Amino acid sequence: MMYPAPAVVASAYDEDGNPDCCTLAFATMCSHHPPAIMIAINSTLKRKTLADILKTREFCVGFPSCEHMDETDYFGIESGYRQNKLEKVKYNYRGAEIVNAPIIEEFRVSIECRLMHIAEVGSHTQLTGEIVNVQADESVVDENGRIIFEKLDPLAYDDVTHSYFRMGEKISDAFKPGKKFM
Repeated sequence: MMYPAPAVVASAYDEDGNPDCCTLAFATMCSHHPPAIMIAINSTLKRKTLADILKTREFCVGFPSCEHMDETDYFGIESGYRQNKLEKVKYNYRGAEIVNAPIIEEFRVSIECRLMHIAEVGSHTQLTGEIVNVQADESVVDENGRIIFEKLDPLAYDDVTHSYFRMGEKISDAFKPGKKFM
């Protein structure tokens, strides 16, 4: 069991320059140097966002807060082939600073990625993107520019029970509690 995990929204432009996005259950950091994220999009469902990313080779990943649950859920159940999802929910977007992909303005943290690697894994296309820029609203960062988890209030998704969750409280700093066994 690998859940719950943050719900994320991948976004890209189509060949006509229109924004599209989809919610993903499968996303994780996969490298520190270079910084990279792995996302997986169900390729059996003919996802427009997947086709857009494969064409442009650039995308953004937004991190919705719990307040964005309804819209985030909609982005995962509607097809970009049928509806302009951002327009439908009245969300705003702007071009990313470095890559040619849309940033969803309502999300307080977004990362810009360039496609590094593609792998077909069962029902999903696994995309690894090099993170080339991080955009975070000042309301969720500390004085050193680090994202404050509690202020982001990230939306979590459990793929086993198909449920959304609010993440819990911090219980410890990492790399310290285990030292008692060294």
